[in-house]
Amino acid sequence: YFRIKSDPHGDWVARTVIIGGKAAPGYTMAKLIIKLINDVGKVINADPITSGLLKLIFMPNYGVSMAERIFPASELSQQISTAGMEASGTGNMKFALNGALTIGTLDGANIEIRDAVGESNIFIFGLNDREVVEKKRRGYSPWDEYHRSDELREVLDAVQGGFFSPDDSGRFKPIVDSLVEKGDPYMVLADFASYMACQDRVDACYHDPSEWTRRSIRNVASMGYFSSDRTIREYAADIWNVQPITW
Repeated sequence: YFRIKSDPHGDWVARTVIIGGKAAPGYTMAKLIIKLINDVGKVINADPITSGLLKLIFMPNYGVSMAERIFPASELSQQISTAGMEASGTGNMKFALNGALTIGTLDGANIEIRDAVGESNIFIFGLNDREVVEKKRRGYSPWDEYHRSDELREVLDAVQGGFFSPDDSGRFKPIVDSLVEKGDPYMVLADFASYMACQDRVDACYHDPSEWTRRSIRNVASMGYFSSDRTIREYAADIWNVQPITW
């Protein structure tokens, strides 16, 4: 959003960003993050400068029925869990099966998708699991990330300063505090610069429709490995130790 605002006539790829999710009743931080998403959407969607280039939509009460409509409608699947901490689920496979390209970390099923479709047909960014461990061992400082990147600092200052919540300027301070004051346990800030650079690669690819389509087709064609038949066979042989019945 801030990039487009600073150069509204740039060669941007128009995007509608869709985020779906829900929060447990007692999960205060998750509820606050959902509120932030909606408040950011209100600002972006009402801004005439970015109109036609960027929209943000939050889908409440995300579930399977809603997912069935979203998977085939999406062109880019964001699977951005910190490597080694939050293994991606099977949703990323369903996106790929429907032709969406994946931007993600080397975590969970993203690794299997990369192996299936090839490194040139997926957008990988961020630290891998070994680098996460090593960075923490050396003493990870989110403040260093904050001061290193003007772009990151602009984002966090806007969130904390009430840019997206003019009716309550301190509403989202707990989110920023969790990142810069309380250690950033998921190392979100550590992957920020790599994520933004990877999104630039996404835009460059999307500007070439033939190349994007080629990669999309390759993703669909390579998803056979994730067949439930193969999965059940492997579970039966390797975990359950059962044999198929011959009729």
